Amino acid sequence: MKPSGYRTTFHIYLIFFLSLLGTLIAVCYLLGMLITVPNPNGKNVRSDWAKTFAQDFSEYIIFINGSPQIKQTGIEILQETHVGLQILDAAGNEIYAYQKPDNAQGYYSNTDLLQLYQTGHFDNASPEDLTAFIGIITGNEKDYAYVLYFPMNIQKVTMYLNGDRFAGGKKLIILIISILLTIVLFLGLGYGLFITKAISRLSASIRDISGRCYLPVKEKGVFRDLKKSLNELDGEVKASDRLREKTETIRREWISNITHDLKTPLSPIKGYAEILCDDTEKTTDQCQRYAEIMLKNASYMEKLIDDLKLTWQLENDMLPINRQEQNIVRFLRELSIDILNCPEYEERTIAFECSNNIADETVMFSFDKKLLTRTFQNLIINAFVHGGKDTEVTVQIVVSEYWLNITISDNGKGLSAAETDRLFDRYYRGTNTESKTEGTGLGLAIAKNIIELHGGTISVTSGLGIGTAFLISFPVCQEN
Repeated sequence: MKPSGYRTTFHIYLIFFLSLLGTLIAVCYLLGMLITVPNPNGKNVRSDWAKTFAQDFSEYIIFINGSPQIKQTGIEILQETHVGLQILDAAGNEIYAYQKPDNAQGYYSNTDLLQLYQTGHFDNASPEDLTAFIGIITGNEKDYAYVLYFPMNIQKVTMYLNGDRFAGGKKLIILIISILLTIVLFLGLGYGLFITKAISRLSASIRDISGRCYLPVKEKGVFRDLKKSLNELDGEVKASDRLREKTETIRREWISNITHDLKTPLSPIKGYAEILCDDTEKTTDQCQRYAEIMLKNASYMEKLIDDLKLTWQLENDMLPINRQEQNIVRFLRELSIDILNCPEYEERTIAFECSNNIADETVMFSFDKKLLTRTFQNLIINAFVHGGKDTEVTVQIVVSEYWLNITISDNGKGLSAAETDRLFDRYYRGTNTESKTEGTGLGLAIAKNIIELHGGTISVTSGLGIGTAFLISFPVCQEN
């Protein structure tokens, strides 16, 4: 066992021993309160002090001319202890008294004396702080009884035990207590060792989780809840490791792609700039063509930088949003027309559909026109870029009681399940393309964040050879 294990055992054993010692002290204190009583002078004495006092008081009783009398020292003791005295003859009549209580009788029958001897009290009406003890003395060949009244509340308790087995009662009690204490000490030591081993195993499990070599344990025993927590923690750590590895892989791929995408426009810009700077003669048309190429690549770099800036703003909740109440149907229709007016998409088709419950093609919705333009433009143009020349796009708008649903679908090549799962990941670019496409891999991730910024959701369904459909849902509340 390691030193830390011994220390843990010692600490557990010490705590157990101190708890046991505290219990014994408390028991002794309670027992002391039961077997001790304050005497009339305020000093704590044993509960049997009054009985011993009554037995020994016979030494202070003398007989003068056949009558019992009290020695002067006995009277002084009675005065000091505030104890009352009655001396009775064989018939139960009082023949001498000193400081007797007011409720003391002048005559006692045998029954009264028996009750007084057994209980120490006259009857139920006697004061609770007064207890009587009886003694016997013989003088002039006659028996006399004397009753001492103590201003103390003492209860007489009688126990009946097996005389044969309790002959050596004191030794037997000490032996039993010693055996019990020994058993308790050994049980405490064994429990301490058990707890130490269990804690050592749990500590080893935590180290294994940290070292990524933990093997799940069976969730049973006293520490089953803790073992369950360790198994769950290990699962969460492994899931976090997988996510971090996946994120790191995507990040490396993204850095590689961004580096390539930045170098790609820089190369023609640098090349044509060098051509323009050399001493060779160039025509005006050549200079204009070179400048157009440089501007095109500079525009691409600007778009790339804008995407990176927008991503950073979305990640840090720093993107300002200017929402205004507008007709979203008209907005989407005009956006579709603007895309088709671009020379590269003028031969394409965008079908526009509205549900029958939309009156006058008017659906008022609060949104940021600039941000949603970027979002829906990205979805529609992606469909054209990745779907082929014959790809058609359909924009469908459906309004229910609580939701505004916009579907952007196409009949293009579609996506595999693996691509669909990662479609909204940052820096991810689809693989189902015949040629390398320009882009940062941030477009759909940005679109998703913009839609969520408006309180909406976006989902995608796709299949190879079937096409792709994006469902965008915004919460609305229609007034009756």
